[in-house]
Amino acid sequence: MSINDNYVVVQERIAKAAARSDRKPEEVTLVAVTKTWPAETVINAYQIGLRNFGENRPEELSEKWAEVNKVLGKESEIIWHAIGPVQSRKTNLVADYADVFHALDRLKVANRLSRRLVEAYPEGTKSLPIYLEVNISGEASKAGIDCRNWEEDGSQRETLQQIAVTVAELSGLAPQGLMTMAPWRVGDDVIREVFQRTRRLSEWLQKAVPQAEWLNLSMGMTDDFEIAIEEGATHVRVGRALFGSRE
Repeated sequence: MSINDNYVVVQERIAKAAARSDRKPEEVTLVAVTKTWPAETVINAYQIGLRNFGENRPEELSEKWAEVNKVLGKESEIIWHAIGPVQSRKTNLVADYADVFHALDRLKVANRLSRRLVEAYPEGTKSLPIYLEVNISGEASKAGIDCRNWEEDGSQRETLQQIAVTVAELSGLAPQGLMTMAPWRVGDDVIREVFQRTRRLSEWLQKAVPQAEWLNLSMGMTDDFEIAIEEGATHVRVGRALFGSRE
């Protein structure tokens, strides 16, 4: 199937999942994950209507940003999402080339992002929307602020709250909500619980740190984005269902 055919199918799946939870499909932003795919893929996807693209690696994001802009121009209205954890030494690339950052999990990264945005974009000419990445599943292989037992563990709530308060006060950063990843190769009930708990955590954080926005939810990928939408996801990060698998 072509990207266009896949896009139609994904849109239909989003609409049906939204309807099952009494939501509108417009409430869900589809982030097309183009990591490892060439700039040509982004351009082709853009031409059929996609506007939000996700990249894991800052270097790949910066390179693809430049290649795509050569063809489409800077007025293309593309929104670039940095969706992977970032090493502190690579924060400048995220600050310069990303329009949204989904994986903020350390204050060192937050501080460096803020400093770059203030120094390179004076007078608030660029503000970077950010999501705090939380690890709800407790898997050691997953990044994110440890929230595996946040309902019972007051220290986990306190840590998240302290990070959120600091981030909310940093210049150049615009908190949007939380991001999480569900476990792989588990039952739908386990996946659903992770997304439900993330939604409840965002509601708790909104009350605990009301000076910023925490209710948007970046969660769900190709194998589980429909469950994520049913549980409140506002952004789903989909690659394989749109572009197929890379050999």
